[in-house]
Amino acid sequence: IRAKVEHPFRYIKRVFGYDKVRYRGLAKNTDRLCLLAGFTNLLIGRKYLPV
Repeated sequence: IRAKVEHPFRYIKRVFGYDKVRYRGLAKNTDRLCLLAGFTNLLIGRKYLPV
């Protein structure tokens, strides 16, 4: 069972397939990780929106 703070990492790794870095530079990898973290927040926050 995952802890509550580990759920976003599950989305980043399983849903978006971020298991290895894709680029050699730190800037591109950092940008991609920030983008995936933003998408993860949108996916997790979707269940709290009123229908």
